[in-house]
Amino acid sequence: MTDAPSSAIVIVDYRMGNLRSVEKGFAAAGVPGVSITDDPSVVARARGIVLPGVGAFRDAAANLTASGMRDVLLERARAGVPLLGICLGMQLLATLGLEDGEWDGLGLVPGTCEKLMGGVKVPHIGWNTVDYPRPSALFDGIDEGGAFYFVHSYHLAPADPSAVIGRTVHGVPFAAAVQSGAVYGVQFHPEKSSETGLKLLRNFATIVEEAS
Repeated sequence: MTDAPSSAIVIVDYRMGNLRSVEKGFAAAGVPGVSITDDPSVVARARGIVLPGVGAFRDAAANLTASGMRDVLLERARAGVPLLGICLGMQLLATLGLEDGEWDGLGLVPGTCEKLMGGVKVPHIGWNTVDYPRPSALFDGIDEGGAFYFVHSYHLAPADPSAVIGRTVHGVPFAAAVQSGAVYGVQFHPEKSSETGLKLLRNFATIVEEAS
C-alpha cells in the first residue's frame, strides 16, 4: 500500500446509512483524519467532503434540506472544496431525481437521476468493469477496465456527456463516475471494491491535499 496524504475529510451523516463502511474504507486505504459528522458547521470547515448514502432519493434530498446540509454542501462545492458522492450520494449531485416523483437534487452535476432500463434485473448488484472515457485524477493508477462493486436501481444521467469519467454497462451503458470541477461521484461502492476501490479513496485524499 502506498502512503496516503494527511487529510481532514468529513463523511456527511444525513441519516441515509453506509457511514461506517465508508469510514472503514478510508482507514483500510491508509487515509488518516477522516471523520463522520452531522454538523453543518464542521462540514463548512472541511478540506474534503464525502456524501455517501443508501436509500431513496426523495428521503435523502429531504434530509439534506432539513438538516441544513444542503446549503453548506452547495457553498463548499462552489468554493472548490473537493466533494465525492458515493452511490446515492452521486445520484444527489443531479439536478432532478425521478424516483417516485420529481425531487430536487443538488444540481452540482446537471442531469437527472433515472431508473436503470434495458430489460435487466434491478437492483443491479455485483461487480462490473469500468472504462474511462476521459482522464481524471480520481482514477490515477487504476487500470482501464478495473472492477468495482455496484448496488443500485437508479443512475445519474449527466446533461453534459463530458462529465462522465467512468462508464459501465448493465443492460444499457451508464455513467459509473462523473466529475464537474472538484465535484466527483461514483455509482459503485469503492469501500467494498477491494484494493481497486481503496486506491480510488487514496486518490481522493490526494485530490483534497492538493486542493488545500
